[in-house]
Amino acid sequence: MITTEDPGKWNVALTRRRTLLAGAALGGAALLTGCSEDPAPERDGHSSAAARLRRGAASDSTALLARYDATLAAHPTLEPALRPLRTEVARHAEAFGVSHPSSAGHPRPQVPKDERTARAQLADSERKLADKRTTALTTAPPELARLLASVAAAGAAHAYLLTKA
Repeated sequence: MITTEDPGKWNVALTRRRTLLAGAALGGAALLTGCSEDPAPERDGHSSAAARLRRGAASDSTALLARYDATLAAHPTLEPALRPLRTEVARHAEAFGVSHPSSAGHPRPQVPKDERTARAQLADSERKLADKRTTALTTAPPELARLLASVAAAGAAHAYLLTKA
């Protein structure tokens, strides 16, 4: 509301609006420049560092798959709870480039005799791998970072499900 009592109030409000609009325009411009069609060589996802990161993530997924397989072999009664999670871990390995995920290339981990402890150990493995993938986000190119973030979130959900069931 503009009044004749204090004309300075109107100028302060106008200045605040201009600052807000200028900030929004600059922020929008910054976001648009980050979404260019022509990726820079270091952001294209095909660099050797990105390839190493992808191979490492694939290896981590197949190692986790080996842990699931060992736990299922030691505790077949856990199959209804573990089989869907194991299937998802195999899909994660495929997403990282493993054509036929299996635990064949990894040594079979030791599994505790107690089912509850075995589930806790599996949850801990999921949690640690999710943390590792979250840390890797800062060095990954955008497309791989999105994949790592998605798989890390799924791993965190798996850890939660393993501890709550």
